Amino acid sequence: MRYKVAPPVRSYTFLATARTAVPLVPDTEADCCRAIQQATSITDRERARTYLRFFEALGLVTESERGYHRTRTELDAETLSTAYRERVFLVAELLAAVEDGHKTPESAFEAVRDSVPRWERERRPDWERHWRARVEHLLGWAVLFGTLTVDDGRFEPRSQ
Repeated sequence: MRYKVAPPVRSYTFLATARTAVPLVPDTEADCCRAIQQATSITDRERARTYLRFFEALGLVTESERGYHRTRTELDAETLSTAYRERVFLVAELLAAVEDGHKTPESAFEAVRDSVPRWERERRPDWERHWRARVEHLLGWAVLFGTLTVDDGRFEPRSQ
């Protein structure tokens, strides 16, 4: 399953703080969101929910029949980068687009535009603006996780 979440990019410190707020013992989504809000600068519940789902995509939290709980997955760049590429919608396609020469967010969006599901396009009249912002967020997380580098607004695959 690939998660369709792309919250604004934050730091590793934020990830660690927010993730630690989620208990090891399963708890409700509402309580986990409240815990994230209390531990970070996030003020609204919907934004906290987006990060909770993003953490789930990265394998940092999981949902059981009793609620969400923190996993014991390490918070290292390689683990996060792999989960990010494999479990977040559009990331693999964006990374391939950058490798193929689409170095700016605008060019990368154009390269993956047709991958945006039709129902997403019909869901809101400003779907392009919404998905352009998602692409920028996704590229930013790829930089944080060490998959891409960025210089003067141009993205490059990180050389191994």
